[in-house]
Amino acid sequence: MTAYAIVRVTVTDPERYAAYMALSPGAIEAYGGRFVARGGATEVLEGEPEDRRIVLVEFPSMEAARTFYDSPEYREARAARDGAAVMEMLIVEGV
Repeated sequence: MTAYAIVRVTVTDPERYAAYMALSPGAIEAYGGRFVARGGATEVLEGEPEDRRIVLVEFPSMEAARTFYDSPEYREARAARDGAAVMEMLIVEGV
């Protein structure tokens, strides 16, 4: 069953974050993922204002999403991101 990674990011160092942005797409694709949304315009319809970067990634399954997150490729991307952003990521099973 399809799964989605929902990511909220506060970028604190855009120049260093650019290295993460260069590495993460290859890691995502290597594990069957694809970007659905990647930092585009947002509009809050209910709740608190949101000023973080929002990313939505579709994976073939929860297992594929977990495998991506723990992969050597994504560990490299996370290391490049270290100190450049505060990130929240969760995965949710699709319907």
